[in-house]
Amino acid sequence: MYNTDLPSRAELPSTGKLLRSTALAALIAGVLLVTIVLPAEYGIDPTGIGGALGLTPMGQIKTALSAEAVGEQKTPVPASANASISPAAPAAMPDVTGTPEPVAGRQDTVIVTLNPGQAAEVKLTMRENSRVRYEWMAAGGPVNYDTHGDPYDAPKNFYHGYGKGRNETQDKGELIAAFDGKHGWFWRNRSGADVTVTLKVDGDYAKVERVL
Repeated sequence: MYNTDLPSRAELPSTGKLLRSTALAALIAGVLLVTIVLPAEYGIDPTGIGGALGLTPMGQIKTALSAEAVGEQKTPVPASANASISPAAPAAMPDVTGTPEPVAGRQDTVIVTLNPGQAAEVKLTMRENSRVRYEWMAAGGPVNYDTHGDPYDAPKNFYHGYGKGRNETQDKGELIAAFDGKHGWFWRNRSGADVTVTLKVDGDYAKVERVL
């Protein structure tokens, strides 16, 4: 059986080579940070390469929508304030723990009218792994949107997103709750005219409410 000989001291890389390799790796990481990561994640493009690659607009959308959703004060708003909710199933009864039980196959339609620059947020009370099929359409112009969820007693600056977009007039799909809490949609009207957003939901949730 042949054992590989250990390298001699002369064959090992010198301290200078190791330092040069480390410096080169740090330089490459810095270049990737400036040209790829900052434009794609934060919309910061000091070199202009991110814009040429189409990464900067993506980062600007992410930061703008996150700032809009997190920065808004989430206080309950009466349904009569530019919004209507049409239930197609009886309201859920709360359980002994204080957390409402979801109603299987519940359906609701929520209509929200947004003035220019106005935002709205509609949330469903859901249990972890509950599923809801949804579809919303904006009439009168496009909106920016952010679909996200908040657990009960969420820590400060917590954010869990399901999807977001800019200048969109519709979206549909299935929302699977990542945890017990409230999950839903944030819209902002960036057009110069009134926009009416109609949201239809169908699935396992306990309550639907407008929180902004």
